[in-house]
Amino acid sequence: MKIGIYGAGSLGTIMGAYLSQQYAGVDLIDTNRAHIEALNTTGAHVIGPDLTQAVHAIHPDDITEMYDIVLLLTKQVYNEPVLAKVRTILKEDGILVSLQNGVPEEFIQQQIPRERIIAGSVEFGATYVGPGESRLTSDYEHFKTYAMQIGELDGKKTDRIIHLKEILDHIGGTEISDNLPGTKWSKLVINSTFSGLSAACNGTYGDVLDHPVLLRAAIHTMQEVVEVGHAHGIIFAPMSTFEPAAYATLDAIDEKLSTVPQLMHGSRDLEASMLQDLQKGQPTEIRFINGIVTMYGNTYDIKTPFNSLIQEIVEEAQAAKTVPNFETSVARFAALLNA
Repeated sequence: MKIGIYGAGSLGTIMGAYLSQQYAGVDLIDTNRAHIEALNTTGAHVIGPDLTQAVHAIHPDDITEMYDIVLLLTKQVYNEPVLAKVRTILKEDGILVSLQNGVPEEFIQQQIPRERIIAGSVEFGATYVGPGESRLTSDYEHFKTYAMQIGELDGKKTDRIIHLKEILDHIGGTEISDNLPGTKWSKLVINSTFSGLSAACNGTYGDVLDHPVLLRAAIHTMQEVVEVGHAHGIIFAPMSTFEPAAYATLDAIDEKLSTVPQLMHGSRDLEASMLQDLQKGQPTEIRFINGIVTMYGNTYDIKTPFNSLIQEIVEEAQAAKTVPNFETSVARFAALLNA
């Protein structure tokens, strides 16, 4: 069996390390030549559990084999050329597993036949440290218990989804969802809120959780995503102890201000990949994360001022090839809250 991890950055390096412990035919596919060389020379080094594993890494241009399974982890900003490549390397009966942030499956189906797609949601965090190295930023025990959710697009529990779960369980705990849109939108609540605010404020999730203004802004951001999702016909799926439907309104906000830090405690050290992109001067996925919320908000005539402000701050920094100033961003969210 051949497995390709397309986009072997922070998350893909960790997945590749654990899968390579069990399977010989795993390729970590990436465009970073220095990263590829380090992976092939010294192995994949996972910081946190302190694992170094021999792996095989390859550039997309150098692929000569076909894959039974491709785990898609690239950023959505590159989907058009990446999916064109995937079409050429996926076996006729192969499966594309979409593990991207946001809700990209509608676009993916325009490039890859629907029946060859399984979608999922990554529930752990990681940071790219340097060539060959990735740091697990989620609690290790939580990661081994609950790392991913996967599911067929029609919600059926098929033989292939059960087999895929058995494979991915070698990485970390994997659950099968019978409500993939609900699963992806539930993850979008977290991404829009905490990845968005992390990028917009140049801080970790913990920095957001510990600041009274940003924590309150987070509650408002979550509420907007849930309201827009409901208008779009989404039935939000529970994620571990997180029940997104509970955030459909701003009722009991003091209770939410208390429960959200508990909910996100295991992710305090996470730094959004969008912030890492800003630090590197690279394009972010902001229009595929908070931008999706504002887009559907406009469609259904729902106001989304907090998601819009997050998108505005990140896009300003992206255009200027800089990172936001923490205190300046806090002031902008405070003004919005006061309004």
